Amino acid sequence: MVFPYRIALALGLFLAASGTSMAQEEQDKGLVNRVRRYVERIIGENEDPTAPKFINYPTLAYTPETSWEFGISSLYVYSAKRDLSNRLSEIKAFTFYTLEKQYGISLDHALYTHQNKWFFYGRVRYQSFPLFYYGVGRDSPSEFQSLIDGEYILLRERVLRETLPSLYVGLELDYQALNRVRYVPNSDALPGLAVPSVGANGSQNIGVGFGVLYNDIHNALNPREGHYSEWAFLSYSASTGSDFNFTSYIVDNRIYLPVKENGVLAAQLYGEFTTGNPPFNMLALMGGESLMRGYYRGRYRDKNLVAGQVEYRILPFSFSKRFGASVFAAAGQIYGDDRPFEWEQFLPTGGAGLRYLLFPEKDIYTRFDVAFTAEGRGVYISIGEAF
Repeated sequence: MVFPYRIALALGLFLAASGTSMAQEEQDKGLVNRVRRYVERIIGENEDPTAPKFINYPTLAYTPETSWEFGISSLYVYSAKRDLSNRLSEIKAFTFYTLEKQYGISLDHALYTHQNKWFFYGRVRYQSFPLFYYGVGRDSPSEFQSLIDGEYILLRERVLRETLPSLYVGLELDYQALNRVRYVPNSDALPGLAVPSVGANGSQNIGVGFGVLYNDIHNALNPREGHYSEWAFLSYSASTGSDFNFTSYIVDNRIYLPVKENGVLAAQLYGEFTTGNPPFNMLALMGGESLMRGYYRGRYRDKNLVAGQVEYRILPFSFSKRFGASVFAAAGQIYGDDRPFEWEQFLPTGGAGLRYLLFPEKDIYTRFDVAFTAEGRGVYISIGEAF
């Protein structure tokens, strides 16, 4: 199985900032100096630790379904009213274009108001982008089944208010639409698996619900100590404008324990459970860059997902001010109406990664992770920890 390999060109810039020569010819020195000044301004320690941080960097990737992909990523982090007692807020944006004329834009945010009284947590996505579809259930074969192309829109927002210290409650809204669907079936696809049985022509679904969140973590991009526990449900029905009727329940529990001076032991237990009749694109999806790394997101899909992971992080090494590392392992399974939960059906994955301290005064690292599964491997480069 082939996974996307995303290369953050900013890593090359980091090396330049560390003194690596980026040019051999005299005419390139001006450009090198400008790049170095930009990188030093970004990753250098700020005289004012309360000041917000903003970075733009190019990305380059290749996947079989997109060919070469070119993108720009942005990250903005700050503390409300420049008060460091407030939790760190973040806004992440990414836009891309591929040689197959595919494109997309995404915006993720986790925003705290002054004294952490309000928490706005959500994401927005629009993309014309293909995805692999292997069928529903844990018995779907690893051979590529079909390619589904279309326009995908996502709007997910949580508006939560602190009621007790670190305990937030509030409303949740989820809008997802899949339009202009086109299938490119594989010649080896098994009958009935090339095209989804539910939602094959696309759909629009709107969910409203309620959430409870306990979160005493100060820095969500690099949690070193604390707890995170989210319990939420979303109801999708014709009364809210949905094409399908179903309900989704989400449980996400995490704990972070400091180990010695610069180590962190992190653990997560995640569950997603669905009742009713959801379309194929809104089933629980296994894989991705955060949980069950190494699996293509959507490699396995069904009504229910349970997964857990542990990770040990060294941030940074005792002999370095900027570089660190991690090792991680995870296991998960999907199951549904025709495929009950079974303990022996958990799929394992694991790997290791390197870390580089990007914003010293805000304790934010960029990560390079490699994860391995029985079907292949995944490579991930991103700013902030996986969970």
